[in-house]
Amino acid sequence: MTPPTAHHVGITVSDLESTVAFYRDVLGLSVIDRFEVAGEAFSTAVDVEGSTGRFAHLDGGDVRIELVEYDPEGDHRHDATLDQPGATHLGLSVDDVDDIFDDLPAHVETLSDPQTTESGTRIAFLRDPEGNLVELLDV
Repeated sequence: MTPPTAHHVGITVSDLESTVAFYRDVLGLSVIDRFEVAGEAFSTAVDVEGSTGRFAHLDGGDVRIELVEYDPEGDHRHDATLDQPGATHLGLSVDDVDDIFDDLPAHVETLSDPQTTESGTRIAFLRDPEGNLVELLDV
């Protein structure tokens, strides 16, 4: 049996359009697909009765970034910190963390200025409009 390979990383959002705009306009990712899914099979698969989803797939290089807005919408979670078990973040490899960080619009929330870790990697964390953590890193 062939081992699985990554297809996408999914992020649930409450406002698909503003979140797509952030990843497209602020971070420069291309939208490669948009679609809606409904029906009993989908509701059963996601275990949310009567659920429908609006999706946008973004080009994340080797892995798609899937943004999905559900109807009905579930409860909002509190902003995660990276040290919480189960915390997630999206890591994006960039040519120059400092250049991207310096060009971020003023409304984009960041955790700190770019830092160089002991391993020599330059990193910076920010939040998308939904509060999801995004790590920018020089690789």
